Amino acid sequence: MNAKQPTPEGRAAVRLRGLPGALAALLLLAGLIAAPATAAPATLDQSALLGQVVPGLVDISTNLSYQGALGAGTGIVIDPNGDVLTNNHVIEGATEITAVSLANSRTYDVDVIGFDRASDIAPVRLRGAEALPTAALGTSSSVAVGDPIAAIGNSDGAGGNPSYAPGSVTQLGASVRASDEAGGGARQLDDLIRVAADIRPGDSGGPLVNSAGQVVGVTVAATLTYGLSGVRGGEGFAIPIDRAMAIANQIRAGAPSPSIHLGDTAFIGVAIADTPPFRGGPVGAVVRQALPDTPAQAAGLVSGDVITAVDGIPIGAAADLSNIMDQRRPGDTIVLSWIDRGGNPRSAPVVVTKGPVG
Repeated sequence: MNAKQPTPEGRAAVRLRGLPGALAALLLLAGLIAAPATAAPATLDQSALLGQVVPGLVDISTNLSYQGALGAGTGIVIDPNGDVLTNNHVIEGATEITAVSLANSRTYDVDVIGFDRASDIAPVRLRGAEALPTAALGTSSSVAVGDPIAAIGNSDGAGGNPSYAPGSVTQLGASVRASDEAGGGARQLDDLIRVAADIRPGDSGGPLVNSAGQVVGVTVAATLTYGLSGVRGGEGFAIPIDRAMAIANQIRAGAPSPSIHLGDTAFIGVAIADTPPFRGGPVGAVVRQALPDTPAQAAGLVSGDVITAVDGIPIGAAADLSNIMDQRRPGDTIVLSWIDRGGNPRSAPVVVTKGPVG
């Protein structure tokens, strides 16, 4: 996200590896990577892999109207009737989503089935799709350090012929912390596959494939140093496909959990950020903007207020508010507590509305 564009309710609270206005894959905070990456020679048949994998992919485009931005990412077709696996951060904040099948070049409107923000997984559905080629899914349990891999995706949101980034696995079980350029907050991502490969903006949600052309991971992140320098030959991270599919299938089955959101997203209409370190004063989610014609604006919230609780549940960071709102539904009434810019505690009932996805 562009740092000058607010993020509604902490959506896109991971740094999106996309265009500066919202392509997709996360950028990682410096100094928080557990082990050094070392590239190893990779021997892959690029032509064969692309021929096998590409028909099972889609290019995803989003309109983030509240942020005045457009976004792009990648998706993996997991059902011939149009179910697609992608990252939550590819679609979060979107008010409109479309996807282009790389098998038939057709553009589809997209519905979000649900999402798990903590794991950064979101299955979506292409309206009217049928008989689409599906990706060949492998198992991440077979992945080992040193294995040759390739990341394939919608690099730089260019569309058309997909990008191809060969490399090798450098670490399993990696843990990283990522944030977005909008300053909406930071998130911990665990149990990732770390790779030495040229992961680029727009690759998020795309497949990490093995030498047999099987999907073993879902591309999610690249390092901050690499992302800022633009130097090719960087490194990235992927969610193991076994875990990604387990979460996606739970969402597709309509089975809720504390981390899984199903259906429409509840929305009060604030762009928020974490409380700045060493700022002093109340801890919570700092309101950067109360969006026009929203419940937050009607309740009297303004820029500089700090949201401290919802229904008596303390808010310590932007992500806390997002997580609580994930468990609410449009039409629910919540009690919102905040400290205004003058330092005065305030509280009001707020009826939440339907908002951007993810």
